[in-house]
Amino acid sequence: MIIKTKKYKLESKTYVSLAMKHLLRTQWKWAAIPVAIILLNIILNVTGVYHNIWIYFMAPLAVLLYLLFWFIQFTGVTQMEQSKPMFEKFAYEIDSRQILMKLNTKEGMQMKWENIREAHKEKDHFILFFSRVQFLHLPFSIFNSENDIRFMESILRRKNLIKEKELVKQ
Repeated sequence: MIIKTKKYKLESKTYVSLAMKHLLRTQWKWAAIPVAIILLNIILNVTGVYHNIWIYFMAPLAVLLYLLFWFIQFTGVTQMEQSKPMFEKFAYEIDSRQILMKLNTKEGMQMKWENIREAHKEKDHFILFFSRVQFLHLPFSIFNSENDIRFMESILRRKNLIKEKELVKQ
């Protein structure tokens, strides 16, 4: 069976917000470092060993600068010539062997399932990640029926790209 979708174009704003959400989802553990530094500083201040109030400003500032860095990177991807194909209007043909991304009846490209590192099903879309900055966003609105969405879920499950608990959570 082949899933044929309607044409869809990933907007730059959507790309940046989805990329930032994925960054926060995968790297939230790094926020523990500034929190640990602040807690250590509080302990040192209370015991009288060391007094420093700048750490209360610098640790959150470091986190904000890190997030700003990635926001600028993701925004820059939308402007680069190399990533222009990510933001063109495609119709997709999805089966268990590959994903065909068609610009029109004569032009397109194929993506093998082996190139996809991870996938997520959200409440209204699928996201298939090739790297931290490259992904396919497939909203449910481009699928022609509920059966297509369920078939897409089953393909992702068979390819071990999506976890069973993630499907149940939805």
